[in-house]
Amino acid sequence: MVVPAADLPARVRIHEVGARDGLQNEKSTVPTEVKAEFIRRLADAGLTTIEATSFVHPKWVPQLADAEELFPLVRDLPGVDLPVLVPNGRGLDRALALDANRVAVFASATESFAKANLNRTVDESLAVFAPVVARAKDEGAHVRGYLSMCFGDPWEGEVPIAQVVRVCRALVDMGCDELSLGDTIGVATPGHVLELLSALNEQGVRTNVLGVHFHDTYGQALSNTLAALQHGVTTVDASAGGLGGCPFAKSATGNLATEDLVWMLRGLGIETGVDLGRLVATSVWMAEQLGRPSPSRTVRALSHKDQ
Repeated sequence: MVVPAADLPARVRIHEVGARDGLQNEKSTVPTEVKAEFIRRLADAGLTTIEATSFVHPKWVPQLADAEELFPLVRDLPGVDLPVLVPNGRGLDRALALDANRVAVFASATESFAKANLNRTVDESLAVFAPVVARAKDEGAHVRGYLSMCFGDPWEGEVPIAQVVRVCRALVDMGCDELSLGDTIGVATPGHVLELLSALNEQGVRTNVLGVHFHDTYGQALSNTLAALQHGVTTVDASAGGLGGCPFAKSATGNLATEDLVWMLRGLGIETGVDLGRLVATSVWMAEQLGRPSPSRTVRALSHKDQ
């Protein structure tokens, strides 16, 4: 039953991360063709932004070592944007050589995670990203900036809002077209979300360049998303089937499931362009490839009805 709520956006763009963030932490190697078919099925379900892979060194994320083989298999999907992650200039070179036109850099709001994930301080990592972003923009690419640990850090605990705002402002100033605010260990609550978004606005970071990326560690991902929508955010990261975590933060659990997000948005009368039935079928298929059931509540509920 569709019951719209006041002061919510009419449409939300889902930034699907299942094929990259969702699979990167899998211990067994997922075949390249399975990844490509996953992306094709996600596109067929109506998702128009699907993060394809990451051009990181295979040593750090072995699951994504096939980026050069995978990207050409899917890059010509009509009407679909396929962002890829690039950690440095070498990663950008590899992405541009394959005609990628949407790239993302990934920063940290905390020193501990910057050291664990990037082996640099926060400011050192920003210094590495600046020429990468500049060159990507010169090449006509759209650039997203990921920011991890926006709401809490497993080593440092609470993360001051001003600290997050400073790094966000730096990413915008170096030319990022959009930012994704990551709740990497899933500790955010709605009031915290609203406070951070307001603080960013006060420092000149507009809501229309912000996306949110919530993990469901404490079951708060949907409530946090709703808070962000009430603030005016219209880009939400989610992972088909609820796949994923973070290989560099052991307390990080699965991403917000795309199906759970679509179910909520559909009930609110918010358009996404996603066919929920096809999406559920895709996640059931991917769960079969991985040999385990999907953690998404909506996938479990709707797939059970079909039995």
